[in-house]
Amino acid sequence: MSECNHDCGSCSASCDSRTPDKQQFLEALNPASTVKKVIGIVSGKGGVGKSLVTAMMAVSLNRKGSKTAVLDADITGPSIPMAFGISSDQAVTSPDGKLMIPVKSMEGVEIMSSNLLLDKDTDPVIWRGPVIAGAVRQFWSETLWQDIDYMFVDMPPGTGDVPLTVFQSLPVDGIIIVTSPQELVSMIVSKAVNMAKKMDIPIVGIVENMSYLECPDCKKQISVFGESHVEEVAQEHGLKVLAKLPIDPKIAQMVDAGRVEYLELPWLDRAVEAVEGL
Repeated sequence: MSECNHDCGSCSASCDSRTPDKQQFLEALNPASTVKKVIGIVSGKGGVGKSLVTAMMAVSLNRKGSKTAVLDADITGPSIPMAFGISSDQAVTSPDGKLMIPVKSMEGVEIMSSNLLLDKDTDPVIWRGPVIAGAVRQFWSETLWQDIDYMFVDMPPGTGDVPLTVFQSLPVDGIIIVTSPQELVSMIVSKAVNMAKKMDIPIVGIVENMSYLECPDCKKQISVFGESHVEEVAQEHGLKVLAKLPIDPKIAQMVDAGRVEYLELPWLDRAVEAVEGL
């Protein structure tokens, strides 16, 4: 490349100066913040329990003594505050007005969500994609995240603006893909896997929600949505199945009551170990 005239517009060669550096797209944390690990919780479709898994993972690692946080990137459909029993309009700013202060749950999980900035929980967020993506970057860079060991990012379903923004703007150490037992799981998981690979994001593994219903009398596991194919799909992509969560009315009752932190979470031990190993 000794003859390079540094005019990339008229040159078709592939060289280091033309290769995009992933680091250049990252949004910087403010100097007062520290986040050691960032884990995205993703799904190819809605309604599979992504926010539930996000909350459960933050709670599980918090119980083990780590300082955890949730960045709720599902801007137009935020459900994290409700699961933790936090109402709207609770977020405040630092004394100098420059940073947002995340709201702490009853057990100390730090949370930032669009619902914490609204007057009412039911107020809609009617924003276009670029504005939503900008809000996610602000939640990362303009919030005071102090000494966080593990931040879990609850992303909206699919492969649109917000997941793309998170993968490009945040230093994501890995993602957990949440799915359910329906037949279309293979296609949905494949979309999430392929996006992660294109963005060079490590995949921690797969969590299957609504995997089975346990009979309260005989303890038999009933496959309400049909037999699970998650093991086959995971093997196809060389991934680990980290957990299979049951259909349990107690889970729904506790989450609806804002008491996700007081659930027993025996199913997530393997997922927790995988995240700790990052």
